Amino acid sequence: MHSPQQILTRYWGHTAFRGKQEAIIQSVLDGKDTLALLPTGGGKSVCFQIPALLQEGLCLVITPLIALMKDQVESLVKKEIPALYVHSGMTNYEVEETMHAASTGQFKFLYLSPERLETDLFKEYIPILDISLIAVDEAHCISQWGYDFRPPYLRIAALREELPDIPVIALTASATPAVQADIVTLLKFGEHEIFRQSFERKNLSFSIFHTDSKINKLIDILDKVPGSAIVYCRNRRQTKNVSDLLNLQKIKADFYHAGVDQEIRNKKQQEWMEGLTRVIVCTNAFGMGIDKADVRSVIHFDITDCIENYYQESGRAGRDEKKAYAVLLYQSEDLQNLHDLPDQRFPEIIEIRKIYQALADFLQIPVGIGQGNYYDFDLMSFARSFQLDLIRVINSLKVLEQEGHLSFTENIFLPAQVQFTASKQELNDVENAHPHLDLVMKCLLRTYSGIYDNRVSVNEKQIARLCKVHYDRVYADLKQLQAFGIIEYLPQKETPQIHFLANRAPASSLTIDHTSYLERKKIYTERVEKMGTYLQTSQCRSQFIARYFGETDAGACGICDNCLSQKSKSASAEDIPTIIKLLLATIPENGIPIKDFIAMHSQINPADFWKALEFLQGEGKVRLENQSLLKLSK
Repeated sequence: MHSPQQILTRYWGHTAFRGKQEAIIQSVLDGKDTLALLPTGGGKSVCFQIPALLQEGLCLVITPLIALMKDQVESLVKKEIPALYVHSGMTNYEVEETMHAASTGQFKFLYLSPERLETDLFKEYIPILDISLIAVDEAHCISQWGYDFRPPYLRIAALREELPDIPVIALTASATPAVQADIVTLLKFGEHEIFRQSFERKNLSFSIFHTDSKINKLIDILDKVPGSAIVYCRNRRQTKNVSDLLNLQKIKADFYHAGVDQEIRNKKQQEWMEGLTRVIVCTNAFGMGIDKADVRSVIHFDITDCIENYYQESGRAGRDEKKAYAVLLYQSEDLQNLHDLPDQRFPEIIEIRKIYQALADFLQIPVGIGQGNYYDFDLMSFARSFQLDLIRVINSLKVLEQEGHLSFTENIFLPAQVQFTASKQELNDVENAHPHLDLVMKCLLRTYSGIYDNRVSVNEKQIARLCKVHYDRVYADLKQLQAFGIIEYLPQKETPQIHFLANRAPASSLTIDHTSYLERKKIYTERVEKMGTYLQTSQCRSQFIARYFGETDAGACGICDNCLSQKSKSASAEDIPTIIKLLLATIPENGIPIKDFIAMHSQINPADFWKALEFLQGEGKVRLENQSLLKLSK
């Protein structure tokens, strides 16, 4: 039997655990339900992956983030740890194949979204999946009072009834005490332990700058703080604008947001990871699962709507535990925009119903149908067609999602799909008449099992590599095979999607829990107000954040802007008497021009110099003649 330490060294190459990782792992191995609150970069995945490897059976990992799901599975497979995932871009055939593979006992991890728990296929497989552990990532999503409530998480409780003796580990980077209590209750924890790693980051300096020119301040910061950086912006257009302005200043930058093609996004991310790009300017679509230790600064070009998001995003700086900086820039109008957020985030119910009706018209869904269906959804076209405010549309869709009517995924990558539809004789006929198509045709049949009877996902680039031809040739051949009726070919695409969770209802009778809705708005307003308080507090910023998350014994960090300002004031107060004596001793009897006197004492901090001079004038010990000549008073 291996120990957790041996597994850590064997697969991750580390000789020691960090923080509370080892205690969390032991709690899981003891069969207890476990809640682990680990800050961004705190190594959450190890806390369930290691105990799963030490036990027989399958670890079921529930996470809402497809990108993170893929990254973790790829990382495990590279370590030769067998893992699978199910996501919305897969065909029914592929999902069934994956579930069957998971039931064979040859895999250690199955990643899936909480929505999958309710599908008939998953329910069919539960009895034959040898599940030994359930890991719930982003566990704060289960609380409707949290900052990222997702109703499908509430269904995890039903899974516990199916698997009553299986322990659960819930993980999150940011949950207030109220949300922590919700997680424990809603996940039906039995005997359990809660682990809270300190939210203090000793190496991370938090600063806020009120500035007339954000771009000039950003350039100034990047000039003073060398190394890799992330700049977060509120919208997509701004990411490109800021990136372009940085490049004009010879600062190598690139932009990233969910609207950029998947392949291009991957390339941008990789170039930044490798240091070929110094600064990535992005929306909050960037960052989940990014494991880059040497980020020296994370700069927010706009105010976030809550401490949770700000802390999580800022925490991507300085994971190597060397000095790093988290900076937020704002202008006076940003405070008003922050104040207006609750009304934007929670539109009037009459407006939500209007948008729901428009959505049904746009997608052409009659009353009484739609449940379980996915629809490609062009958000911009929808807003333009019905002359709707884009922000109001997005926020109304979020409300409809939280009320259980639909889900809106802004970015789903759907791989290319192929199914052979011709008979064997027709294949032979095409092969004889068009021999140039034979190469791709045979590659498909040899590489993708089940493709003759089912629609399966294919990778055009992989086909190009196997056939040793250019990607364009593969694409052209696939289109031609489709034209000849040999295959059904759906090229890869990346598109927002609407998934109707319930049949389309008449807009006038759309069910919205008004009391719960108003309570969520109230709590959201409090979070927004707390963000505003954070901007203007004189308290240690690190301490402020830690206390927000319930860490009452956090001390001052000593390195944030407020701590440094306080240190400067304290030092000045101690030095003033010494400076006063020095000034009195060096003023000639016949006086001295003030500019010469300042030059004479250039070693003194200017603020301290003027403070001491003001004191002497107030005491009547010196006077300024003609606003220029400094003299001792008689």
